[in-house]
Amino acid sequence: MRTPHSIEYLKSVDTPTLVNAIELLRVRPNREGFTPLQIRCLFPEFGRMCGYAVTAQVESISQTEPFDISGFVDLYRLVGEASPKPAVVVLQEIGGYADYAAHCGEVMATFFTRLGAIGLVSDCAVRDLPEVRTLGFHYFARGSVASHGNFRIVRSGLPVQVLGMEVRPGDILHGDENGLITVPAEGLDLLASKVDEIRARERKIMDFVKSPSFTLEGFQEMVVE
Repeated sequence: MRTPHSIEYLKSVDTPTLVNAIELLRVRPNREGFTPLQIRCLFPEFGRMCGYAVTAQVESISQTEPFDISGFVDLYRLVGEASPKPAVVVLQEIGGYADYAAHCGEVMATFFTRLGAIGLVSDCAVRDLPEVRTLGFHYFARGSVASHGNFRIVRSGLPVQVLGMEVRPGDILHGDENGLITVPAEGLDLLASKVDEIRARERKIMDFVKSPSFTLEGFQEMVVE
């Protein structure tokens, strides 16, 4: 399933349905693999985002080390040369003032787009919303702030956390206006059949609820089956 074809298939499924299908695989606890409500899809009009994670830890406000452009180049190389496509950049703040931290703007989004990334996930903020919207570049973040502070890339290509959701380099990320998830590698070959199972089950229930024969007793019997 780790092919461009699988990405196109995953994009055909909304994120909540995909979560429900993943639960049927029983490969991870149901409480894991998704971000909390603080992470928002800032451009829902773009539709679903699905791609392979390229990760980094950054420091944006506190300044414990001097600026070094090589950190940016290292991250750009990972996106452009080492990652399968489409790539999704995932940034974790390790500084002390996360509410002030902006992790991406028009310039970086343009670099990422040029190198094959389709979006960015941040556990903090982003900026330049009108310009990045024009690029068609997905933003999943807590919101926006105006300043980049003392932004630097500390290290790249390692496991990170997005408000508790672990993301490893190469993980498949899937998100829409409902939220953001990781798609586990285990059971990928069975995922499409589980999606079909979820859709069929929900269609059966909804058809019954909308029908003239709907009763709570009938619904209970249907669920027990």
